[in-house]
Amino acid sequence: MTVVAPSAWQSLPALMYHSVSAVAGPLRDLAVPPGRLEEQLSALTMAGYRLVGLTEALDLLDEGCTDKLLAVTFDDGYRNFLTAGIPVLAKTGASATLYTSVGHLGRPAEWLGRWAPDFGKLLTWDELAEVADAGVEIANHSLVHHPLDVLPAAQLREEVTRSKDELEQRLGRRVRGFAYPHGYNGTKVRAAVLAAGHDNATEVGRRLHTPGEKRFAVPRLQPTPDLTGDDLVALVAGGGSALVPKLKQLAQPGWRTVRRAARVAGRNLT
Repeated sequence: MTVVAPSAWQSLPALMYHSVSAVAGPLRDLAVPPGRLEEQLSALTMAGYRLVGLTEALDLLDEGCTDKLLAVTFDDGYRNFLTAGIPVLAKTGASATLYTSVGHLGRPAEWLGRWAPDFGKLLTWDELAEVADAGVEIANHSLVHHPLDVLPAAQLREEVTRSKDELEQRLGRRVRGFAYPHGYNGTKVRAAVLAAGHDNATEVGRRLHTPGEKRFAVPRLQPTPDLTGDDLVALVAGGGSALVPKLKQLAQPGWRTVRRAARVAGRNLT
């Protein structure tokens, strides 16, 4: 490992996967089949990237590491991560971070509505322990998978604190990372995640994490099943679209107001 002064840190690409499977319909892009996942991760390795979990990547950057780092993350904790994802990680020499919502463990991903059965059930506690024993970082995805930035302060604290405590008690491991459900966050949400004892958090973002940015809003790029290995290498090298993150940032305050009003009316907009 080459070490330099922190001022020379490079940008950090991070990938956001979900289900390791093939799914039809409007949520198709959230599922990458095992063969395609292997192709993508192998291509990144061949391109010189060192594939690690997000917390490990951030720690290495803090140490001044100049290896060509890339963080691999999986959201939600589908059972197929254990049966299909872990073998691919082992075959490609990659490690990863898995974010899980403990209130849904062992059940379908209810926030996906009628498409939840296509994704299958989430890991059980015993299966999550198997994933941890395989060397994957287990991180927090809140108690119940819904947007945090429209919740009252007390409920927000409960979501991020209780979920972290349950993960640490049941797995016997420290939980350092957090992923905001649906990617939504803000100053109050990030402060609550920090206060609960996490030391990093990730959103969607669709761009690279650049030197000097906060560790509590690390952006990620989303691989889709249509991207070949070479396509993903090109996406990572290019850093994604500069326009989409900016448009999302400009629209966020207004969209948060709409979602807060919908929550008061008893509906949940994602």
